[in-house]
Amino acid sequence: MNSFKSPRLAALLAALLLAGATGAAIAAAKGKKPAGLERYGVAVYSDLCLQKDSGEIGGQRVTLHRFAEADSVIYEFTAGALSWPIVASDVNLDAATGAFDFTIAGADSEERTIVGKFSKDGQTLTLEGDYCGGNVRMPMKLSRVRDFGRPLKTCTPCPPMPEAPAPVPAQDGAEAPAA
Repeated sequence: MNSFKSPRLAALLAALLLAGATGAAIAAAKGKKPAGLERYGVAVYSDLCLQKDSGEIGGQRVTLHRFAEADSVIYEFTAGALSWPIVASDVNLDAATGAFDFTIAGADSEERTIVGKFSKDGQTLTLEGDYCGGNVRMPMKLSRVRDFGRPLKTCTPCPPMPEAPAPVPAQDGAEAPAA
């Protein structure tokens, strides 16, 4: 006898599916929010975007792999085109505070530590530093990616560079440095 055609098995499977769906509906009705950063699995955070003028990709992507033994990170950034994935070393994540850092080796083999913090709900990773060439300190907010087929948004342009003060003429006619 084929067990898939058994009425008892069909009733049992239907009851299990209904119980699972009901449990999920009850949790949703109670307003339970999704947990923060999961202890195991893979999470991708990205602020990749398209440059309006050139059509080039801008931004960066952090892929966090959480294993029982240790966490690992694959880091990608743009410099006209998306870089080859870089496997980070020395990954540190404090689940209680969301503090996060990892070290990468650049093309010139110089190591660089990237520091950030996860939001309490695990949906955003904010990296310290700036992405506007040093003219304005702007932290980089990377959103958790759930839809890998979505088109990239348009990049937000950097704010204009602040103007340097004009040199003050000295009394003897030579220019003096600005204060």
